Amino acid sequence: MALKQISSSKCSGELQKVFEHVSVELNCKMKFAVYLPPKAETGKCPELYWLSGLICTEQNFISKSGYHQAASEHGLFVIAPDTSPRGCNVKGEDESWDFSTGAGFYADATEDPWKTNYRVYSYVTEELPQLINANFPVDPQRTSIFGHSMGGHGVLICALKNPGKYKSVSAFASICNPVLCPWGKKAFSGYLGKDQSKWKAYNATHLVKSYPGSQLDILIDQEKDDQFLLDEELLPDDFIAACTERKIPVVFLLQEVLARIS
Repeated sequence: MALKQISSSKCSGELQKVFEHVSVELNCKMKFAVYLPPKAETGKCPELYWLSGLICTEQNFISKSGYHQAASEHGLFVIAPDTSPRGCNVKGEDESWDFSTGAGFYADATEDPWKTNYRVYSYVTEELPQLINANFPVDPQRTSIFGHSMGGHGVLICALKNPGKYKSVSAFASICNPVLCPWGKKAFSGYLGKDQSKWKAYNATHLVKSYPGSQLDILIDQEKDDQFLLDEELLPDDFIAACTERKIPVVFLLQEVLARIS
């Protein structure tokens, strides 16, 4: 699968690059960012996937977070995909900021007209890792994943649906129980249909209750005065309670201030 380099910039001793390719899963051109650490010049390095939140592209995290120095010091490839397909000419794709463009919700749509292009779960768990592993000196046995808001939801379900695939999962201001929050209800009813039993396949609070017990380190970092927390969009307590019930260890940090990358 051919990669087209879009940009390359020097950051903390090595290169921050953005590539474009034609996605089989999403039936469109997709961009992703990848940071190549200096240690990659002499051997394979761990890979860390970042999943962004609502309205974001591959640019938000790489331009606002300041992660490059830490990635350089620890020898990490950091991969940041876009959050949805774009420019697919699907009717209604640009009508809402919290659905469709910029809001793929890391699910594989089953409903028309979305199911042809909106297969973001399969893209980030299968197609993109295969592309990265084939083109960069990464060690797929040392893969972790982290993300923010909608991306926090994404990393939780990716890890819980794929036991053993990720060494760690970290979620910042994560949507933890989307079947009960307005954002999730809107997204899942559109992508997955009105049958709410189908929504459980992409709901972290449900998935953790049947997680088979493979070792997984989970961190959830949350600002206590986050307006979306107060508006009951995030619902981390539901997820923590489910983890406690299943005796799955999770570190929950309730912070005074947590910066949003958006």
